[in-house]
Amino acid sequence: MNEIKEFLSKYSGAIIGIIIAIIILCTRLYELIIWIIFICLGIYLGNYVQHNKELVKDKLKKFIDRI
Repeated sequence: MNEIKEFLSKYSGAIIGIIIAIIILCTRLYELIIWIIFICLGIYLGNYVQHNKELVKDKLKKFIDRI
C-alpha cells in the first residue's frame, strides 16, 4: 500500500496531465486552443508591426532582395 501511495505522490502531476490531455482530446478542445494561439500570435504580430514599422519595412526589403 505504501508503494502505491509513493507512486501516486511522486507522479501525481503526470497523472493529472494525462487526464487533462485525454479530456482535451475527447472533447476536441484542442482545436479551440489552436485557434486561440493563432489569434494571440496575430495580435502580437500586428502590434509589433505597428510599433516597429520602419524596422519591419527594412527587414522585408532585405528579405525580398535576397529572393
